Amino acid sequence: MDRRQFLTNAVGSCSAMMIGTNKSHARPNHSPSPDAIGMLYDSTLCIGCQACVFKCQEVNHLEASPESETSSINSKLSIHTHNVIQVWDAGTGENKDQLDNGYAYIKRQCMHCVDPDCVSACPVSAMTKDPISGIVSHHKEYCVACRYCMVACPYNVPQYEYLDIYGQIQKCQFCNQQGVERLNQGLLPGCVEACPTGAVIYGKRSQLLSEAKRRLLLEAGSDYLYPLQTLDSGDTHRSQVPSYENYVFGEHDGGGTQVLVISGVPFQNIGLPELSNRAVGARAETMQHSLYKGMVLPMALFGAFLLRTRKNITDQEQRNAEDNQ
Repeated sequence: MDRRQFLTNAVGSCSAMMIGTNKSHARPNHSPSPDAIGMLYDSTLCIGCQACVFKCQEVNHLEASPESETSSINSKLSIHTHNVIQVWDAGTGENKDQLDNGYAYIKRQCMHCVDPDCVSACPVSAMTKDPISGIVSHHKEYCVACRYCMVACPYNVPQYEYLDIYGQIQKCQFCNQQGVERLNQGLLPGCVEACPTGAVIYGKRSQLLSEAKRRLLLEAGSDYLYPLQTLDSGDTHRSQVPSYENYVFGEHDGGGTQVLVISGVPFQNIGLPELSNRAVGARAETMQHSLYKGMVLPMALFGAFLLRTRKNITDQEQRNAEDNQ
């Protein structure tokens, strides 16, 4: 068997093994905990005031972004803020939540995925997901700054402190990390507390999902008492119901998220990616487990190296024999 034939057979064997892996061997998506917490962001209620952005900086003791000193706007996620408000517009940009000459807002932050790719990709368990609350947390004491989480995240959320020799990953942790334990103290996440219109509210994911679906069934143009901060706070904000996109982003996307989004314009317009219902981490782990099952891939690679080494030795022996003649 020559090298080409060996490699062809090795690749064929691995492919056959992958194809033969049935659903019972594939890792399914993780399911949300019954007590998983979350946020519901209603893009149609957002007025772009950025109160959530500045409250986030205050609560998490983050230095102000240099760009905010000149423009008062944080335009993208960075080490200076764990959430930002971005705007999409088209044409004249004068009609809120409409496609024609319209504009709409989106709150960018960690989506706290139900089956987070960053946790799957982290080689040292510096990224973890709480089994009860579902909060995806970063533990800087374990982090080796490999930044695999940045590559794995479909939302481009984790940010690295490149200018700091001891740089760390920065991301939203629901204001409940070491040194900032608002939830443990019975307080709300900073962005939720600061929002004046109820564009972002906090609670159990299951209840927020029900609220999101309820809003999608409302008649456009009717009045609705939108709750502020939480569903049971008692404080409401009366507003006219817009024409919603008939979809809750995060219910199933990428395996589901605990930050849910509803909008008056297509989600791709406001920068949310098109994802399948299968978590990327679940697919990756299934592939890895399949390739390494029975040590098939390592043995194939070892065989390829062995064959190459043997060929080199044979070629050298032939050259030596020709020189001796």
